[in-house]
Amino acid sequence: MSARIPRGVWALGFVSMLMDISSEMIHALLPVYMVTVLGTSAVAVGLIEGAAEAIAAVTKVFSGALSDWLGRRKLLAVLGYGLAAATKPIFPLASSLSWLVAARFIDRVGKGIRGAPRDALVADITPPEMRGAAFGLRQSLDTIGAFLGPLLAIGLMWTTANHFRTVFWVAVIPAVVAVVVLLVAVHEPARSAAQRTARMPLRRAEMRQLGAAYWRVVFIATAFTFARFSEAFLILRAQSLGMTTALIPMVLVVMSLAYSLSAYPVGVLSDRMNRTTLLIVGLLLLIVADVVLAFASTFTALGIGLVLWGLYMGFTQGLLSTLIADAAPASLRGTAFGVYNLITGVVLLAASALAGLLWDRHGPQATFLAGALFAALTVVGLLVVRDRGADASASA
Repeated sequence: MSARIPRGVWALGFVSMLMDISSEMIHALLPVYMVTVLGTSAVAVGLIEGAAEAIAAVTKVFSGALSDWLGRRKLLAVLGYGLAAATKPIFPLASSLSWLVAARFIDRVGKGIRGAPRDALVADITPPEMRGAAFGLRQSLDTIGAFLGPLLAIGLMWTTANHFRTVFWVAVIPAVVAVVVLLVAVHEPARSAAQRTARMPLRRAEMRQLGAAYWRVVFIATAFTFARFSEAFLILRAQSLGMTTALIPMVLVVMSLAYSLSAYPVGVLSDRMNRTTLLIVGLLLLIVADVVLAFASTFTALGIGLVLWGLYMGFTQGLLSTLIADAAPASLRGTAFGVYNLITGVVLLAASALAGLLWDRHGPQATFLAGALFAALTVVGLLVVRDRGADASASA
């Protein structure tokens, strides 16, 4: 199966991997740096992380719609990755929290610009019957970067006696390489006039054209996002158990390893079986992960919770992108991914803020148990959706 996946998907996967290596070298250390060095509260970390992702989500709406109108998805992807690479030097040069927050936000703007056009490009160059595998592969390569980055951060923190700025400077290198690979190795397929929107999207008419199936997927994804908050709280959970600063990036290494190893196989499986069932399995994994993390008192329990969290991500994130690609009209695919990311990004902001508030007032146990409750409610909703779909098929 992997040999048949278009080379452009592989190239986009390696671009994502390189940029994630760069980003996670920084982000694996940032929450601890803000809390322990700068004295930032957990609720502030949640707001900053959630707001950064929300900014990325808002940007995705406009970049996705623009890619539909221009018919130039690669151009916007290069702009987004290029902006993210250009902001990486701000992290080692920053002298205050405001500079770090600004760098984080600008980096997320770059993510927002590239996200929807890149996902739409994956859908454009992949046959429909292979989209689950293609999105799973891209997600797996992306997540390999998400654990290689923290591993590099650990090694550099160890060899430099916890010198944050050295880690941040080294993180600039893979970001630059990612932009070069995108420029050289990714080729966008030509799009006919019929595949381009005649007017700038984001009008009410385009929203209606997305169709009921698309909005149903967005509703499901919104429920998923309420059940999940920023991974920054996984890092803070490790810190609360006494993990040393140099080893903190291992949190993302463990979680991302489980994520990357599961995303591609689940993507292949989703091309052959009921996708709603796989989403339910993912949510059940999240419920168990939240409960384990809520009551964890040892690093072993923490590790089990992180693996389960990573498996949840592997079972759901690429699959939700596949469902969006399947449901959206080809001419509005960029818009579809943009709107999807906007809604889920705003919800992630709310979920992260709530998680931080619960953490500050009641401790980590309340935060993770609330996540488990939201996930359980989402499972109930998905079971109803799946059963109604089965009933409809039977009556037909």
